[in-house]
Amino acid sequence: MFPDELKKIIDKADKEMDKSVRYLKDELKHIRTGKAHPSLLDGIKVDYYGTQTPLNQLANVSAPEARLLTVEPFDKNSIEDIEKAIMSSGLGLNPNNDGNIIRIPLPVLSEERRQELVDHSKEVAEEARISIRNARKEAKNEIENKTKKESLPEDAMYEAEDELQNRTDEHTDKVKKLVEKKQEEIMTV
Repeated sequence: MFPDELKKIIDKADKEMDKSVRYLKDELKHIRTGKAHPSLLDGIKVDYYGTQTPLNQLANVSAPEARLLTVEPFDKNSIEDIEKAIMSSGLGLNPNNDGNIIRIPLPVLSEERRQELVDHSKEVAEEARISIRNARKEAKNEIENKTKKESLPEDAMYEAEDELQNRTDEHTDKVKKLVEKKQEEIMTV
């Protein structure tokens, strides 16, 4: 077993890797699939009385049908601001406002658009993997420095590096599974 000083370095790297996986999950939520899901609008901010406010704090977002999102504002005066924010979000959505509720029909994704979304999900996953590898590299350097500085046994260093690699592999597997699931959702018609 390796000393506590090395365990702390590994735990710190593990937390950084967890952050990378959480970031990936958040980013994948914003990539459209064939089905309507309220989290698609999570990143949208609305100019509400001069303050950029998350849409989900201003309205109830739901998906009553597979290809339809509805947005019901708590304050009916904000409906036009919400509609503008959705249109300018870059999601390619065309909201319909009837004065009380906003309906957002989701068009069927073309095969080309699906492939673009799959490619984008791969890019985001690669960013997460790079971040995980960077956390591993920093921790490995810290382990080596700590071992030299405090004259710890080399076996402890190798054990710590093995544990670090195991945790890195666990996180990269999580990334792989998340992106594969998202790609399957995108390609399902």
